[in-house]
Amino acid sequence: MVMEYALLQAVFLPLLLSPVAYILGRKAGPGPAMWFTFAVLLYATVLVVTAALEGETVEEHYPWTELFGEFGLLLDGLASPFAIIIYVLSTILVLYSKPYMIHKFKEQFAEERMAEGVVQEPTAAVRDNNRAAIVQEASGHNNNADSPAMTSYINAKSGLYFALYLVFAMGMLGTVLATNLIEFYIFFEVMLIPGFFLVALWGDGPRRKIGLMFLFWTHAGAVVLLLGFLMIGLTIGSFDFADLKEAELPTEIALASAVAITIGLGVKLAVFIFHIWLPYVHGSAPTPISALLSPAMIGIGAYGIFRLVVEFLPATFSEIAIWLHVWGLVTMIYGGAMALMQDDIKRLLAYSSISQMGYLLFGIGSASVLGLAGAEMMYITHGLGKGILFMMAGIIIVRVGTRSISKLGGLAGRMPITAVCAVIGALTIMGVPPTSGFMGEWIMFYGALETAVEEDSTLRMITFGLGLVATALTMSYMLWMLKRIFFGKTPEHLTKVKEGSWYMTAPMMVLAGFTIVLGIYPDIFLESIVPYMGGVLGVE
Repeated sequence: MVMEYALLQAVFLPLLLSPVAYILGRKAGPGPAMWFTFAVLLYATVLVVTAALEGETVEEHYPWTELFGEFGLLLDGLASPFAIIIYVLSTILVLYSKPYMIHKFKEQFAEERMAEGVVQEPTAAVRDNNRAAIVQEASGHNNNADSPAMTSYINAKSGLYFALYLVFAMGMLGTVLATNLIEFYIFFEVMLIPGFFLVALWGDGPRRKIGLMFLFWTHAGAVVLLLGFLMIGLTIGSFDFADLKEAELPTEIALASAVAITIGLGVKLAVFIFHIWLPYVHGSAPTPISALLSPAMIGIGAYGIFRLVVEFLPATFSEIAIWLHVWGLVTMIYGGAMALMQDDIKRLLAYSSISQMGYLLFGIGSASVLGLAGAEMMYITHGLGKGILFMMAGIIIVRVGTRSISKLGGLAGRMPITAVCAVIGALTIMGVPPTSGFMGEWIMFYGALETAVEEDSTLRMITFGLGLVATALTMSYMLWMLKRIFFGKTPEHLTKVKEGSWYMTAPMMVLAGFTIVLGIYPDIFLESIVPYMGGVLGVE
């Protein structure tokens, strides 16, 4: 029996308790703030998983305003895989955040001290090769203990970080569980605000500019999305999903709103044309946030297309499906080709994410039960695989001090756990058995081919063939990245590199185990996904 108000608690407890995380960080430091944040998200994750395991749709409805309709939360065959992956990743990455963000806070403390002229700026060689030396020099001493000024700085920043982190996680879950167009939009926007601050405050490079770029692009997409919502809501006189499901919209309104919704969500998905913001933001964001932005947040755009276009506007969807299919293919190839050209690990993974979102759109455009089910499985596997790879990038940034792939090599012997997990993560993204990526790709391509054969469509046959070429591109950049980072001769300056702390490696190991279990037994998610997709498309 699901606990009463389970979904309401799962969504709003992180928001309501975020001030506690802030105060804990300021008063007691990053350790207690981290464990408190972890406990809150773990409890919320257990609530979501327990509700999903009930096997049936879980709905909660609460009175709201007459103007917008009813406030509700819905966990069904479509929402539960998204909700579970979002909160599992959010919970695991809390542990990973502590060592990474302490490292980041120390660097920023050092930079601020230099800017104030308290200490002399180190040479370029020191800046490139020994970040620890910068931190020690800036803190005004050369022993391992942190100065009182640095400790106070870290405490203040960690409190704010974990508070924003909780609000960010809550925004993502609320979007996926919403049962009302205006409610969906509100959560969609709530998600952007902490995301902006996390990038603008603790990103790399020109972080404030990049934070603003993130805010402007995603907010512009959200405004277009809202226009689509208003067209629907004002036409049928309700914003509730339940009313929308039964409504018959005029063809022109349905098409215009479907296009607006697809463009608005396409910005979030960062598909080709609307992808410009993503390499900058993922490259700049603190790595734990990159590991949430890329695997969890951008894929919510696919959830929106599933729910709002495929389910609620089926006639319009059948008309535009082929365009989504081709758009997805172009995105797959473009993202993969750009990833091959990158030297910065995080930018390579960012372009890889663009390519992977193309796979999702490609699967949605197949307009078949298995194609749609495969696309949702691809979201799950991308969440697991890319989560692992971004964590790998963070460990290298902390332990080695560089993001440049050309300056790395032979790290497998120095960082065996990171290397093994990174290989499993890469195999997941490539779609190689026994990882979950294989199951997602296999089902998605099967569905795409099925539609091509049924419709006897030459265009769909060609897109199917080119889609397989895109998978070869995915393998190319992943294997090339692994070879240059972990294998070959170890450069002299990397001979003393050590493995990441357990806070960083244990979360990677959990995700690596999860992707293999899911690859062997995909019915964990497919049992709920396939019947749902069959119901949406009217196929038994």
